[in-house]
Formats: sequence, C-alpha cells, structure tokens
Amino acid sequence: MRDPKSFVDSLTERYKFKLKGTGPLEFHLGCDFFRDEDGVLCMSPKKYISRMHDRYVRLFGSKARTNVYSPLEKGDHPELDTSEFLETDDTLKYQSLIGSMQWVILLGRFDIATAVMTLSSYRAVPRIGHLDRAKRIVSYLMRFKDACIRYRTNEPDYTDLPERPSEWDRSIYGDVEELLPHDTPKPLGKTVVLTHYVDANLYHDWITGRSVTGILSLLNQTPIDWYSKKQSTVETATYGSEFVATRICIDRAVDLCTTLRYLGVPLAHRDVVFSDNESVVNSSMRLDAKLHKRHNALSFHRVREAIAAGYIQYFHMPGKTNPADVLSKHWGYSDVWPTLQPFLFWKGETAKTLLTPSSDQHDHT
Repeated sequence: MRDPKSFVDSLTERYKFKLKGTGPLEFHLGCDFFRDEDGVLCMSPKKYISRMHDRYVRLFGSKARTNVYSPLEKGDHPELDTSEFLETDDTLKYQSLIGSMQWVILLGRFDIATAVMTLSSYRAVPRIGHLDRAKRIVSYLMRFKDACIRYRTNEPDYTDLPERPSEWDRSIYGDVEELLPHDTPKPLGKTVVLTHYVDANLYHDWITGRSVTGILSLLNQTPIDWYSKKQSTVETATYGSEFVATRICIDRAVDLCTTLRYLGVPLAHRDVVFSDNESVVNSSMRLDAKLHKRHNALSFHRVREAIAAGYIQYFHMPGKTNPADVLSKHWGYSDVWPTLQPFLFWKGETAKTLLTPSSDQHDHT
C-alpha cells in the first residue's frame, strides 16, 4: 500500500484490533526481507541457511566446506551410486537435510532445485554417496549464502519481438480464444508481464530413462515461480522431451495467470515463453508444421492451440543464455554463472541483461 500506516491505524483505533509486527517486513517463515542501498526490496534465506548450517555442525561434528561452486558435480548421476546403504541414524540425518533444503528452494534458492529434486528420490533408502552429495549442497549454500531475489518491477522490453501470424484463425484450431474465469475482481494497478524460460534435459535419470523439465517464471523482472521435476513419460529424443516441457510450461503459465487474475492483477495480453530448442519453437509457431512423432501429439497440439489463442508467444534463444538450464541439469559453475548471476547475485538494474534478450541474442520465427 502507498500509506500502510493509515490502514493499520484504522484497524487498531477504529476496530480495536490488537496487532504486532506491523512495521516494515523483515522476516517471514525463515526468509529475510530487506532493502539494499538502492532501495530495492530483497528476499533471502540467509538466516535460515546459517541456522541449517548450525544444525549440520551438531549432526556431523564439523563445519561444511566453503570451496564448493555448484550443488553437484556437472553431469553427476546419483542414481548410479553403488555405495553402502546408510544406517538408520544417518538416514534420519539425510532426510533432515533434504527437508531443510526443500524449504530453502521455496524461499528463493532455485539454483539447488534440480540437485535436491534428484536426491529426494532416495529419502527412503539413501546410500553413503547420497549423503555426501547432500552435504555438498549445504557447502554450496554456505559458499553462496548471500544470494537473494530482488523485486524488480519494471516491465521487460519486448518491442523487438514479432507479433504472431494473423493467419492462426484459419488454422485447424479455428478462431480459438483463451478461456477466462468470469468471477475475478476488477484488475487494478499497473499491467504486468509474465515471462517463462523452459528447458528439458534428455535422459537425466540413467536408471529410469526419464528426462527433467526446468521452468523459470518471472513477473516483470522478478523470479516468481520455478519448477524442476522428472517427466512422467520416457522420451526417446530431445524433440519429445522439449515438447513435453513446453506443454508443462503452458499449463503452469495458465495456472499462474488464473491466480493473478483472482488477486486482481492486470496482466499483459500475452505471456512470453523462451526455449533453446529451435525445432520445437518452429514446429509450434509455423502454421504449416506437421507432427512426425505421434507420441508427442497431445503436447504438440496443446502448445500450438495456446499460441493460436493468442495468450502465448513462443521464441527461441541460445542454450548458453537460457536460465532454465539451472533447473534442468546438474551444472558446472563456469557454465551457468553468467546466466545465474543476474537473477540471484546482481545489484541494480538488470533490464539490459538476458531478462530481455535483444534481437541479436535470440532467433524467432
């Protein structure tokens, strides 16, 4: 609110509510909130990470290392670990670490999401190697505990992106429109733009053959939602896994838009989706594209119908600058740092970073 004090005063003086903690937001559910020297509101689980490390010292009798630069080794495959199974006490310690790290992810540290998602599969019967990996993630968090999400409210500049072809209304989907709820409140305030980065990692799990979907969603220039999860089906080619990932991204985008509409938030006419798989982007955007892999038919049509309805714009961007890579793979520091840094470690304005890819940074159809 522009004048929150007057609202709080009316609650206490007129309606006799007994309130406490009504000053500026500082701490909530394990997350610190503060404003940096530029006045930008920031959220960071730094205090929670420190408390988690204190518990780590009590559990294992030593401090975590601070020379770790990624949650797991690049290309690591915990599913292939053949070390001994943990005893009951160590299994409980492992489960405690995984639970704490899952909460850290909810508080904004999406950079560990893929590693924790992978290790979560072994909570019931973990091995010694899995516990060592969990300890490594704690070491990474301590090494980079100053990471935070900054609430950047400026709209991204997408004026250089092309409009969708008008011929979509003559496609097989007809003059389709987005289905909107009819009982939402009147939107108030400034219009916001939703941006989604999506990626898939084929054959992430060498035991099951499952790929992983990674999605990072932004409200204007602020990360608001992140997703890293194994796909429900085994895809035999990158094309298929990327189409499944894009379909999941579209579904999550619709859910997010619905939530914001019920909160009275005015949304831009279209969400913008970026992917680093040019074949999938072309198959989605070209009206004359044909599907040659029937296994992916439902994902194919789900994505294309959303584009035809006009509430999704879909563009290609180079894989090296796709931030969703952080949520789909076990990565190395040198590979993702240029991509990760603007979201969790940069101060000041980021409008000219990869949040708003310029025309020479992406290809589009």
